[in-house]
Amino acid sequence: MERIIEQVKAFFQTFNSNPIVFFEKVPKSGSDRMYFRIITDTGSYIATYNENVKENIAFLHFSKALLKIHAPVPEIYSVHPDQKIYLQEDLGSASLLDKLEANGLTNDISELFKKSLKALAWLQIKGDSVINYDYCITSKEFGRQAIMSDLLYFKYYFLDTLKIPYDKEKLINDFEALSTYLDHAKNKYFMFRDFQSRNIYIKNDEVHFIDYQGGMKGALQYDVASLLWQAKANLPDEWKNSLLDYYMDCAGEILKKPLDRLSFVSQYNGYVLIRLLQVLGAYGFRGLFERKAHFLISIPLALTNLKWFLENKETGIALTEFERILQLIIRDSVIDTFKPVQADDSTPLIVQINSFSYLKTGYPADSSDNGGGFVFDCRGLMNPGRLEEFKQVTGRDKPVMDFLEQQSKMPEFLNSVYNLVDIAVEDYIRRGFSSLMINFGCTGGKHRSVYAADALTRHLRNKFKVKVDLHHIEQNIHEKKGF
Repeated sequence: MERIIEQVKAFFQTFNSNPIVFFEKVPKSGSDRMYFRIITDTGSYIATYNENVKENIAFLHFSKALLKIHAPVPEIYSVHPDQKIYLQEDLGSASLLDKLEANGLTNDISELFKKSLKALAWLQIKGDSVINYDYCITSKEFGRQAIMSDLLYFKYYFLDTLKIPYDKEKLINDFEALSTYLDHAKNKYFMFRDFQSRNIYIKNDEVHFIDYQGGMKGALQYDVASLLWQAKANLPDEWKNSLLDYYMDCAGEILKKPLDRLSFVSQYNGYVLIRLLQVLGAYGFRGLFERKAHFLISIPLALTNLKWFLENKETGIALTEFERILQLIIRDSVIDTFKPVQADDSTPLIVQINSFSYLKTGYPADSSDNGGGFVFDCRGLMNPGRLEEFKQVTGRDKPVMDFLEQQSKMPEFLNSVYNLVDIAVEDYIRRGFSSLMINFGCTGGKHRSVYAADALTRHLRNKFKVKVDLHHIEQNIHEKKGF
């Protein structure tokens, strides 16, 4: 990571020689791309580092082409000769999803969704004439084969993990029938491919789009389905229907002819289904296979979204085996298997989390009756305490937090901690146990252990709603919550 940061900074200075006054790694979601915010006295920029050169080339071409039609995409300032680093316009840090979660379903949020859909229709239809589809990362078109690929992705990474018996031949036949049906969509233009509220940024009350490098030619309906049916956004049905009508109005105006709404909506529902299943496949891969906690806890919401869709919408095609399987995976018993057990007022469990110093105090004593628990040694991670600028601050101060998140393997370390601790906490809640101790130790008990203890505290409170007694021994900080 340190090598990459130095490369990014050095490349930036070839573009802008002004001193860098602020540099931070921007949190990423599911991709392997790394984003950095760089600020000088004269402006703010986003640097992207990505080893996947083909993906970078697609994004750079799409950006250049879409800027020609004045689509709301970031301006590209400079590209490294090896095409692994590029500098782009900083669109701020507030996504449409952030705005929605902060403000709820207000009129202002509704207007932002409308702006997004209007700009999307323009980008899709006008963008089709300026995009060179030879730059697409995988398929040039989201046609029958690409749709089939998404369905198989869902099958392998989610459905098969449930070990529900099914007729493989009949299911594949249904996949092929659905793929063929949706491939016959009339309106095919540039397809954004990942048009979600987290990829729409709000700056000066205007919308801007990112992460369209997976774009290809495809049906207009797919991107609209991606936005309106995003599980985390959880838009009510009246919003979905109203915004879909608004989008069809916008597309009709740009095309200079009204859409066949009956046909459009029928196939739109099919693309909603494809998108919901593709998301479940992604959550299955990132959560069930890579064991990333964020994606695991998103699975129940995605299944609930799918359940509502199947109970209220029609796709316009009969798929006997597929429909049978889908009804099985949306059962409450299946959804509940992915929901973490959560504590309530009657739950006796108290999780005691400590940070400590191996050098000064050693392992904290367990005063409970059962003993046991976990001790995690943070000394294998890079130590910010060795650097002069961090000696007078702790793991609760932003400079140290940034260092641990960006220049150490702390994120990977914590992900493994979550996987282990979650098993115990869930079991202890179910069995009515009253005490679990978890300790994080580092050399001085000031930086790494403090950060890790705080992170696990947030994780357990958010996921399990459990009572946590947090104690930073060397810092003499004792916090209780839920008592």
